[in-house]
Parts: sequence; structure tokens; C-alpha cells
Amino acid sequence: MQPSNTILTFLEEPYPLTAEQISFYQKNRYIKLKQVLNEETLDFFNKAITERVEKMNTVETPLEQRSTYGKAFLQLFNLWREDEVVKQLIFSKRLGKIASDIMQTDGARIYHDQALFKEGGGGITPWHADQYYWPLETDKTVTAWMPLQATPLELGPLEFSAGSHQIVEGRELAIGDESETVIQQKLRVTDFKHVIEPFDAGEISFHSGWVFHRAGANITNQMRKVMTIIYMDKDMKLKNPDNKNQINDWNTWCPGATIGEIINSPINPIVYQR
Repeated sequence: MQPSNTILTFLEEPYPLTAEQISFYQKNRYIKLKQVLNEETLDFFNKAITERVEKMNTVETPLEQRSTYGKAFLQLFNLWREDEVVKQLIFSKRLGKIASDIMQTDGARIYHDQALFKEGGGGITPWHADQYYWPLETDKTVTAWMPLQATPLELGPLEFSAGSHQIVEGRELAIGDESETVIQQKLRVTDFKHVIEPFDAGEISFHSGWVFHRAGANITNQMRKVMTIIYMDKDMKLKNPDNKNQINDWNTWCPGATIGEIINSPINPIVYQR
């Protein structure tokens, strides 16, 4: 199954961002953009990604026997390395340019991708900040969170604490019960707006590495299918890791990269540059 020429052409076309949208992202460190993917493209990659996830998934433990993290989603990494068809979405200029535009960089490089499939009856994704896991020198990072279907509140869409990248407390917490409790308490006493909204089909959110976010439970009997791409500044440098998770991420997602130098490993290609 190969994408049609109309899909391939569409993935090369820029998505126009306004100065107001870029300013909104810079202030809040998240933005939701409608109609980033058209119906044909979304339907095609929904099927392609679902097929690849089914081939890669090895989780057989029943939901009720898993940890909070395990109940949150099935998590499969770097589909682009396993599937030439999915790779065409991950490497698309359309998405890479949005990432570069809102990070305000000269280009975007892939950190890694992940499919996050929240099963029917799947639990919450606790409050967390992604960059806790990343040995990256700056916060010029952004994750595209791409639902493969319309995502009403019952399916557990992504929620944001707008502007919470300014909070330092909670950054040292891995995702889990403790991060949900501690960060929720911290956010309660701040003025940061908690944004809980459904996603239309074709709508994609982008959030930075230090903004706090979570997702609700999936209270339906359907799978909530999401593809994510983590981008970084094309000139991102590796920093000295702060914790064992960052050491693990260095070895897994930037193998061979050197501390203090640009992360230019074979699995961190540039997907867009001006």
C-alpha cells in the first residue's frame, strides 16, 4: 500500500502559520492547529500506522494488571525505521516546517517518533514534562501530537497547562502516579490555564518539551490512535545527562552523539531546513 501522488504532493505543501499563531505558541508553548492533514491523508496513514502498530506490539498483559504508565497507552517507537510508508509522513516537509516555524529555528531534526494507542478502557496519562527524559541542551523542542481520528473528550485527548514551561518544580519527575499528584497540586496554585478540548479529524497539536501536559482516560470501547513526532532544533547539542533516563535516551535515540556537539546521528536526520 503506497500513498497516492495527491497525498505525497499534499505532504510537501507548507501549512501557513500566522504571526499570531507563532506568538501564541511562544507564550503558551502549545498550539492546536486545525486541518493540518486532509481527510485522504489522515485515512491513509490511520490504516498504515495501525497495521504497523499491530505488527510491532508485543504487550499481552491485561489492562488491569498493568501499572498506571502501562494502562495509559501502547507505546511503539521509531516507526519510520520499520516502515517506508509511515516514514513518508514522519519526514514530511509540511509537518517539519510547522515545527521549525514555531520553534523559530533554521530547521528541524527528528529526535524520535512514537505511536501512542490508548485502548478502550485505558487509564489517564499522568501530568508530566517530556524533556525530563531528554539529554538536550536547549528547549528548542516540539512534539507533534497527531490523532488518527476525531478525538472527543471520551477518548482521552491531550490536555495542556498553558505557559507552564515556566514552572521548574516537577521537572525532575518521571511520568507516573507521583508526577500526576505533585504536578496537579502545583498547577492548582498557579494561574496557568488547564486546556481540555476535543480534537477534530486532521487537527494536530504541537507542544514544547517543558510544558506540562496529561491526557484523560479512554472511557469508550474504541482505540484512541495517535502518532507523535518529536522534533528538535537542527543544531541541537547533546548535554551531560541529568538522570538515568537521559542516559538511556542518549544511548537509544542519539547513539554515538558526543556531549557538547550537534546531535547528528544516523537516526536523527534533518527533515526540514530553510
